[in-house]
Amino acid sequence: MCSAIRLATFHLAILISALTFGAEKRPNILLIMADDIGFSDIGCFGGEIETPNLDQLARGGVRFTQAYNMAKCNPTRSAMMTGVFIGGADAPCQSLGDLMRQAGYQTLYSGKEHFDSWVPKDRIKAMNSFEKSFVHYGGAGPFFSHNPISFHLNERKLTHEEVQASTSKPYYKTNAITDYALRFLDQTNSDDRPFFAYVAYETAHYPLHALKEDFEKFKGRYNRDWEQIRRERFAKQQKLGIISPQAKLSPFENEKGPLPKWDSLSPVEQEEMDELMAAFAGMVHCLDRSVGRLVDKLEAIGERNNTLIMFLSDNGSCAFLRGQNELHPTDPKSYRSLNPMWACVGDTPFRLFKQNGHAGGSRTHLMASWPGVIRPGSIYREPAHVVDFMPTFLELAGSQYPKSFEGEPTPKLDGMSLVPVFENGTRPEHEILVSGWLEGKRMIRQGDWKAVTAGRKWELFNIRKDPTELNDLSEAMPEKMQQLRQGYADWRAERPYLPESQKGARPGEVTEKTENKCGDSKKEERSRQREQKKRGTK
Repeated sequence: MCSAIRLATFHLAILISALTFGAEKRPNILLIMADDIGFSDIGCFGGEIETPNLDQLARGGVRFTQAYNMAKCNPTRSAMMTGVFIGGADAPCQSLGDLMRQAGYQTLYSGKEHFDSWVPKDRIKAMNSFEKSFVHYGGAGPFFSHNPISFHLNERKLTHEEVQASTSKPYYKTNAITDYALRFLDQTNSDDRPFFAYVAYETAHYPLHALKEDFEKFKGRYNRDWEQIRRERFAKQQKLGIISPQAKLSPFENEKGPLPKWDSLSPVEQEEMDELMAAFAGMVHCLDRSVGRLVDKLEAIGERNNTLIMFLSDNGSCAFLRGQNELHPTDPKSYRSLNPMWACVGDTPFRLFKQNGHAGGSRTHLMASWPGVIRPGSIYREPAHVVDFMPTFLELAGSQYPKSFEGEPTPKLDGMSLVPVFENGTRPEHEILVSGWLEGKRMIRQGDWKAVTAGRKWELFNIRKDPTELNDLSEAMPEKMQQLRQGYADWRAERPYLPESQKGARPGEVTEKTENKCGDSKKEERSRQREQKKRGTK
């Protein structure tokens, strides 16, 4: 009853504000997404990397300890921008950007976009659904050069000379994305409408390119036992209240078994490992500096107190060996990536990595800050998902999700509004939560129970009792496993637009074709073997 009263009071406050000061007093929304940054890689979620601006947002707002993405760049962005876990080519999915524009918001987008093939790009792409946009499509491009990355300013493809002339010197991708976001925010003062700004960084996706000053800041800090760093992060997480005191740290391993011990590396190899992580930490630190620039801009234009800021990452840490050379990470021609060992540190305390439905791939740090509304320093311990963003933002905008589009029924939204959480209240459980890239690494969650696969075997966990997914109950509780997989089958059956390959398979079935798509390709395996041979690891 108290929660209901508080929530009603919260909605009444918004309504009175709108009636008294006009529709422009609806909150602005700034959504910031990072790329391939693990759950524990930022300070307020356990990391030792210095992220003072993100830490300040966390202190002034709420941290979500059970927030889910879709475990990979493109499915996460697809789900977040459409409000559905998985769509289909024939589904009239709606664009978050366009719906916010229709609700009377200025819509601004700066950064990376990347979608699954089912996404209707004619409606969803930034140039078609946001009023102002500076974007590049896809990822894995260099940070020191805008070649071969192509940026578009709205519908127009920019020349490299235009990008160079309109961004900070020297050019660095993270800073360039921030430059345009700040420019767009500056322009909002000439418009009475509130704004929805989406800033999508590619930091810290490979290649690991760090500015010299950021690399030097962290050089030498990681020339020590990576398992000890992981234990230190875990202890900090428990002290911060992010992880339960009863939780256990998952083993230092990947899907194939234990990872190499630090002492098994030669001094030269240890130096190389320090170099990799120093570059990654430098990139994260630079991103945090950009977050500070964005917050400072909101203060400068007088909009900070009326702006909801949310920050998350698109998936867990990346363990793929994608290095192409051994050049120094401050060299524009270098192309290096993290490895499973540092990725395991990034995903502390969870198992596995990017792409996986296990928590190491599908759980993200998530925080929200809104002065005067969200209670500072609060922690929300129930599940949330990126599909919750669309119903949340539409509710704050005073708008509703359309029931149809051009005569066709729109897909049912899979998320629920987070507005009650912002008000420090509660909300109902999701009917089902889905994550993991494709069926071969699918996760299904209902209530406290989670079914997940990283191959041909399905595992079952009680997340409330076993948050780091160590006690597989699939053999002890086959009925519960079947209940979850049937729940996923029922969810799919209610969505006729899903591809027939998904409709016809058993719930979460792993076919050889699917496994090839989401497992290790032969090319990746050869790359891994070369890296292991060079470093003497198994």
